[in-house]
Amino acid sequence: MSFFKSGNPTLSEKIFDRTMGTQHAEVMTVRGTLNKFGILFILTLGTAGLAWKMANDGVNITTYMWVAVFAALGIAVLTTFKPQLANYTGPLYALAKGFALGGISAFYNYRFDKIAPGIITQAVTITFGVALAMFALYHFRIIKATERFKSIVITATVGIFFFYLIALVLGAFGVTIPFLHEGSTIGIIFSLFVVGLAALNLILDFDMIEQGAAQGAPKYMEWYGAFGLLVTIAWLYLEILRLLAKLSDRK
Repeated sequence: MSFFKSGNPTLSEKIFDRTMGTQHAEVMTVRGTLNKFGILFILTLGTAGLAWKMANDGVNITTYMWVAVFAALGIAVLTTFKPQLANYTGPLYALAKGFALGGISAFYNYRFDKIAPGIITQAVTITFGVALAMFALYHFRIIKATERFKSIVITATVGIFFFYLIALVLGAFGVTIPFLHEGSTIGIIFSLFVVGLAALNLILDFDMIEQGAAQGAPKYMEWYGAFGLLVTIAWLYLEILRLLAKLSDRK
């Protein structure tokens, strides 16, 4: 099943392969996946709004935010290994991720309110715009998820993952990578690259969902596909927010 490739680790070939060995009474559909993504997205918006309101009401949500971050990470790992639980873990991930995103957004809004008012609105708008543009490019086959395309995007995504992991470990020892957080020319170019990479991962995700439906993946994979798509869009939003923050620092 070599066509099941995605830079998103939650939508990997092995995970889909594990679901394809038996016949299922109900099978995955693209519409069903998008409907379930809509549910997850609403849940994400709900807890993001809660975190935003709490922060703006003067509540210190730092601890809650970090709990949500690690909870989302743990749920994501569990869902990756047990995709058949996605109808339960997907909504839980959306709730935790939403609160984390709301808290992070509130921090950026507070940090850049004077020099870049509306930075959150800009990030949300651009994220929606990019997601819709990538869907259109995929739908009309302007960008095709060829094997070469998949290999390049997957390789670059894995490289970025390990780079962030190394940066996290170095940060724990007080060593920082300047261009990762600062608005230097190199830093902005790096962020543009990562934003572009996250956007291209959407192409792979769309292809993965479409191929899963075409091959008759089990019904629960709709929840799993929706979960994987949410993971990529959340990543895209955070990278766009980071890019806008760097650009604001240059003003």
